[in-house]
Amino acid sequence: MVLYLAVLLAFASGASAQVFQFTREQLVQYTAKNPFERFADGRPKVPDSLLEKVRALAAEDIFGVLPGAGYPNQWEGGFRILHPGTKLVGRAVTAQFMPSRPDVGDVSEGEAKKKGLGRNANQRVIDMLQPGDVIVVDLFGKVEGGTFVGDNLAAAVYAKTKTGMVVDGAIRDLEGIFELPMQAYFRDVHPSFLTNVMLTAVNVPVRIGDATVMPGDVVFGDREGVYFIPPHLVEPVVKKAITTKIHDEWTKAKFMTGKYKSSDLYPSPTVPELKKEYEEYLKKKLAEQQ
Repeated sequence: MVLYLAVLLAFASGASAQVFQFTREQLVQYTAKNPFERFADGRPKVPDSLLEKVRALAAEDIFGVLPGAGYPNQWEGGFRILHPGTKLVGRAVTAQFMPSRPDVGDVSEGEAKKKGLGRNANQRVIDMLQPGDVIVVDLFGKVEGGTFVGDNLAAAVYAKTKTGMVVDGAIRDLEGIFELPMQAYFRDVHPSFLTNVMLTAVNVPVRIGDATVMPGDVVFGDREGVYFIPPHLVEPVVKKAITTKIHDEWTKAKFMTGKYKSSDLYPSPTVPELKKEYEEYLKKKLAEQQ
């Protein structure tokens, strides 16, 4: 709550002048552990090459690192998934909506009008997107009147990012959106328009279910749900996942011979000969990854 109050003290500049957001200095401060380059607004820019490695992960690979590193609140499930066989990977752009309140909403909309920005708050966020971004929208679980996009604006999201979106709210025009080669996580579908809400913040910390999402987090979605990985933990997650994958392929191959009990091999070999064999296999496979 203190963090949100701090955000509410600063107006944004440029395209998002009608809402609150971190200044570049604040965003750098709150993502100080980021080891990578940054966008002009200060948002961490995890390299494309590393995003491709993240694409090969599973949710359990990430779970194996984040809670132990002190980040237990980066996962959220319970979504409807547009294309369950497609993963979603990209850099988070966050947007926060709240229930409408005229004395607040009139100010923000007036500021937007003075700047010559689009009349619809969701479109103003979409217009900010860049290739590789994933729009992460806090619509507080709203379904009726909480439809962030229909098929036209979903096409605009995909055209800008070539990734997809995470919406803690709803979408509309599912038949049309389903035809797009994008991924989307959303709470439900409703035929209504986005209404009775106001855009209150862009690129600030947002809550998506039980997860806290920062601008520049790496969004990873699979069949189970969505992880939001802090930039400084992306490389440790990838490295740990490589070792886990080697362990699992060796263990499964041994089980498939039918010669071993589960306790012989899992979670790690107990017989000295098998332990030595696995360690040699791991060393060889890790060397091949160099």
